Amino acid sequence: MVIKVNPVGLKNKAVFTSILTMLFIAAVALNSCSNENNYKQASIPDQVSYNFHIRPILSDNCFACHGPDANKREAGLRLDTEVGAYAALNDNPNGHAIVPGKSNQSEVIARIFSEDVTETMPPLESNLSLSDQEKQLIKKWIDQGAIYEKHWAFEPPVKKDIPLSSLSDWNQNPIDGFVLAKMKENGLTPNPKAKKNFLLKRLSLDLTGLPPTSEEVRSFNSGEKSWEQMIDLYLSKPAYGEKLALLWLDISRYADSFGYQNDNIRTQWPYRDWVIHAFNKNFPYDKFLKWQLAGDLFPEPNREQLLATAFNRNHKITEEEGVIHEEYRVEYVLDKTNTFSKVILGMTMECAQCHDHKYDPISQKDYYNLYAFFNNTPEKGFEGGAGSPVRAKSPLMWVDTEDTEGILNFINHPDSNKIAVSIMQDLKDSIRPTFILDRGIYDAPTGEPLNPKTPDIIKPFSKDLPKNRLGLVEWAFAEDHPLTSRVFVNLIWQEIFGVGLVPSSGDFGMQGKLPTHPELLDWLAVEFRESGWDIKQLIKLIVSSTTYQQSSAISKETLAIDPDNTYLSRFPRLRLHAELIRDMVLASSGLLVDELGGPSVKPYQPEGLWEASSSGRGELNIYRQDKGDKLYRRGIYTFIKLTLPPPSLLIFDGSNRDICQVNRNRTNTPLQALALLNDPLVLEASRVLAEKLVHELKDEEAAIAEAFVRILGRLPKNEENQLLLGFYAEEVLRFENSPEIASGSLDIGESPASKKEAVRTAALMQVIVALYNLEEAITKT
Repeated sequence: MVIKVNPVGLKNKAVFTSILTMLFIAAVALNSCSNENNYKQASIPDQVSYNFHIRPILSDNCFACHGPDANKREAGLRLDTEVGAYAALNDNPNGHAIVPGKSNQSEVIARIFSEDVTETMPPLESNLSLSDQEKQLIKKWIDQGAIYEKHWAFEPPVKKDIPLSSLSDWNQNPIDGFVLAKMKENGLTPNPKAKKNFLLKRLSLDLTGLPPTSEEVRSFNSGEKSWEQMIDLYLSKPAYGEKLALLWLDISRYADSFGYQNDNIRTQWPYRDWVIHAFNKNFPYDKFLKWQLAGDLFPEPNREQLLATAFNRNHKITEEEGVIHEEYRVEYVLDKTNTFSKVILGMTMECAQCHDHKYDPISQKDYYNLYAFFNNTPEKGFEGGAGSPVRAKSPLMWVDTEDTEGILNFINHPDSNKIAVSIMQDLKDSIRPTFILDRGIYDAPTGEPLNPKTPDIIKPFSKDLPKNRLGLVEWAFAEDHPLTSRVFVNLIWQEIFGVGLVPSSGDFGMQGKLPTHPELLDWLAVEFRESGWDIKQLIKLIVSSTTYQQSSAISKETLAIDPDNTYLSRFPRLRLHAELIRDMVLASSGLLVDELGGPSVKPYQPEGLWEASSSGRGELNIYRQDKGDKLYRRGIYTFIKLTLPPPSLLIFDGSNRDICQVNRNRTNTPLQALALLNDPLVLEASRVLAEKLVHELKDEEAAIAEAFVRILGRLPKNEENQLLLGFYAEEVLRFENSPEIASGSLDIGESPASKKEAVRTAALMQVIVALYNLEEAITKT
């Protein structure tokens, strides 16, 4: 849908911006809606699969009472295993829940088809019910032998043959063969390739998080540089590491304060510099993770390997006097365990902290066996109050000038002071015993001491591996490990397409979503491992595909068949992440200070937020906004206080970083439109860009066209050009009649302002504000 605005007919800027706000909200709402009435119910397949058809039904409706959790199991019946399902019923030794090949003798069928509310399953009080299609699926599966399959995610990935395609110009690489085959299965055809301007903007945002420069746009459009050359260019830029680091900082819980009530500053930012450095140096994924999870356990770890282990210590840490030491120490170990299970295994193992997992075959003992790998550290639950001048907790390392001039030369340390960073370490002379904690309570250990061990259902832990974190990470990167490569490949796919091939990127378990393209996921997982865990190669493979280069246009026919773009017959329209919206504004205006790394900065923020909260101590009691170049750093460097994260990030669904987060929501709210219309940074950027263009380009049409290219990545169409020129003319007239308003509108932001040609500058500034508020400006299309 195209919404047109003619600003010439509007009386003033307030009216224009109000209408623009309403249109912005309406446009994004229309763009995100799906037509449920057009949903076509799938037919019963010829061959019913337990993994892809039956298990999701049982998991949603039956496993809570008849699944892995023995404590909640009803009637002694277990339906998640063939042994349990085929066994004689407790109350009827001659009856069986499932009789393979004989649905008419299976009690499950009698119950789900029963019209007696006292007999039907799921029971009435559960508020669950099966559709007719689901009932018929179960019946057909039983008649076909009721064959149980191991959960797909627990089987090692295998490369299957790439489907052949009749579209010779479609298959640019193996990804396209798998995607096109799935499209054909669902009656879809691919979109044509997107126009060059949209393609380049898409690529630049995906690989660097920044819009393409005017020079890059013209170079690519003219054919001077090819698609592959642009890919290589963006992958080689330092901004690539900053863009990919955003994902990893969400995963690693990176923040600039300790969290909890007495929240004070901590200096983990050298770890952030390391993450950016590691991505830019293209560390293989196995090396990247081994250093973070167990760098301290190497035979002779160097300073960089020790710094990388800060990954384990980014969790919240209390500074509140009077807390119970052991309670918080256990909380930190739980956090490490849950983070490992989510980012490496893609599993919701934290459910087993208090009881056996209700849906996945993970027992409470399995959970605490994994917990034991992280339970041998000397860290304390409470080490000292918020008044401590040391901005890290033991074990820690000090980063000094000698480090930053040597092996840690990637750290951007602006002065000669030492920096304390919390790192990982194990006890030297003893091993802390681990027990199952009854109901997950820190002071309720039960049973015999446990040894570090991994869940057998995923992959048994080899007796040849050391029973520590180094052995754990070696286990995770074994050639036949079913999850590690799949989970990371899925995260990268999610970063680019908005949704992973497994939509539930943090849950590959039985309650998670099934992969939309299972053969493609496995092919990429094996390819990634065989490439030597080469992250840049994986990303280049994805963005080189025709799948990636499709137009994002939506037809009525496609929308009816595939409203959520599950089968990728178009490129998804995705709003930028919060930090990247800031980056786009800074970069396009020329305000961006592209300094790499360094301490976090405090940009503009509404007055009184921190002061109204009692959660800060010391430096974090009052918000002290930075000055000068620090105001114009990329969003990745914005200071994150855990108890009160930056509102400019949260409004656009940024992570608050208090736990491991593998994906972000994308919402559309009026607050977002109001932020873009009123944020001092957006207004300042508009003023700065207007000043620059008025100075360099005397012709207003050329100035507007240049602003359009900088912000939207393309030249304006003739109709767009006329609309913007009309709006510009109206604003010139308004400011000529009220020169004091023109001058006052330029008094925004702390960068030096020029009052020369105030009327032209103020008018062009309003045009640029309007451009920043277009949906296209903050959307990857």
